Amino acid sequence: MTNEKLTDLAAGRAPYRGKALFELIGRAPSDDDAATRLDQLSRLPALREDRAFHLVSLAWAAITGLLAAETAHARGRAYAAFGALDRTDQANFLAYLGVERIEDAHPRV
Repeated sequence: MTNEKLTDLAAGRAPYRGKALFELIGRAPSDDDAATRLDQLSRLPALREDRAFHLVSLAWAAITGLLAAETAHARGRAYAAFGALDRTDQANFLAYLGVERIEDAHPRV
């Protein structure tokens, strides 16, 4: 499936939206387009509100995937996506990752 189709699935209310998002996360280390799309998806209100569990939203999953990709492009997109979160969400996300600054986060997925 193309990145575009995966993005459309992840952005919609389809039952496979999480699977589509995680497929893009898997592609992000070797595909800048997938990383860019994850950044874009993380900004959608639907993904910010759709909680995988407790405070963890699908937007957080996208940003975590970008950080874990460990490429300059993906990390730049992660920092931008993180910056687009509101202050409370930023603080909660940093606490979830166990870091004080987003630049110190090196999660694994």
